[in-house]
Amino acid sequence: MNVYFLGTGTSQGIPVIGSEHEVCKSTDSKDKRLRVAVWVHWENYSFVIDCGPDFRQQMLTSNCKKVDGILFTHEHADHTAGLDDIRPFNFRQGEMPIYAHQRVIDNLKRRFDYVFETINKYPGAPSVKTIEVVNNEPFFIGNKTAIPVNVMHGNLQVFGYRIDDFAYLTDVKTIAESEVEKLKNLKVLVVNALREEPHNTHFNLQEALDFITLVQPEKAYLTHISHILGFHNEVQKKLPENVFLAYDTLEITI
Repeated sequence: MNVYFLGTGTSQGIPVIGSEHEVCKSTDSKDKRLRVAVWVHWENYSFVIDCGPDFRQQMLTSNCKKVDGILFTHEHADHTAGLDDIRPFNFRQGEMPIYAHQRVIDNLKRRFDYVFETINKYPGAPSVKTIEVVNNEPFFIGNKTAIPVNVMHGNLQVFGYRIDDFAYLTDVKTIAESEVEKLKNLKVLVVNALREEPHNTHFNLQEALDFITLVQPEKAYLTHISHILGFHNEVQKKLPENVFLAYDTLEITI
């Protein structure tokens, strides 16, 4: 199974519009981060976790030509605002399965009402098939099982996903012990690490490292990274030997 990091940045991306911060001015490609998402593919199966406002650019850069479904973590715009750009996949493949909490599906129906229209729907509009994700109810994606992992983003419920020995968690601030049990014996854990300073709704770097110590995956990759965290190469030097700062276009094999 291959995991390709489509984006590793926060809701503003890096560089931030109009910012004079030194990281935003960096010429290192690893310091340029689109909104957070990953592409997971194996054999002839291809799935994306989250579909943010950079989705079109991410699909072109990654040369992803087939998506069998989109798993949504939650409804925030940096994770969902690219939904309209699934249309090229619709034209080739038909309707796109989307997997999400029912609350997220309801939110998408309000924001993208034309996608879900059933009477006089515009023929060029995106087409989706909704599949509700319920905590503690694994579901199939292709020939693999996805296990939802329930976490909290401040007061907002968010789903992470475990597929085989890989788990992807973003926008985590707290997680119940019962959900941590779902993350045992991982080869790769991806988890958010916003910055060094504490944040109300996201792990900071130390919280992410403490969580990695708790879960004990073979390897961990940090994502959902703010420019405030610092330059990629400088931050990487401070991390434990089995923890890596993810970057856009990084691809790993599990």
